[in-house]
Amino acid sequence: MATGLTRARWTHIALPTGDLDKAIGFYTSLTPLVVVERFSDDAGESAWLSNEGQVETPFVLVLVSFDGDRVKELGLLRPFAHIDIEVPERADVDALAERARELGCLHWEPRDLPDPVGYVCALKDPDGNVIEISHNQKVFDTVRRLWGEKT
Repeated sequence: MATGLTRARWTHIALPTGDLDKAIGFYTSLTPLVVVERFSDDAGESAWLSNEGQVETPFVLVLVSFDGDRVKELGLLRPFAHIDIEVPERADVDALAERARELGCLHWEPRDLPDPVGYVCALKDPDGNVIEISHNQKVFDTVRRLWGEKT
């Protein structure tokens, strides 16, 4: 079976979790990620999450729950290491921060930081990993502008 892959590319980040269902609930309710597929074998279970419909440039967050690690907090991304999700509106940062505050998982209060960072807050997933929510960081637009000029 031939694949559509024609060159090496970055495809995923994998994070361990002590509670796969709890982690999936966090990511699917507080971020734009949706479950692409779930897997299980003799060692445990995992799930792939991505932006819905992300076909041209697939990139997934792989959450892995090994049977021997269940109910442990396995976060690796802390205190500053993080995954970022860029949102289109400043109000999106505030709304997610408010929801995270209510759920007890707000890690950094919303704040304006110098360019290129923008307006950010951060959440902690059930394993303690830091998930930054940013507005006006311009990663999406900058990469498209710089690389789009070369196509």
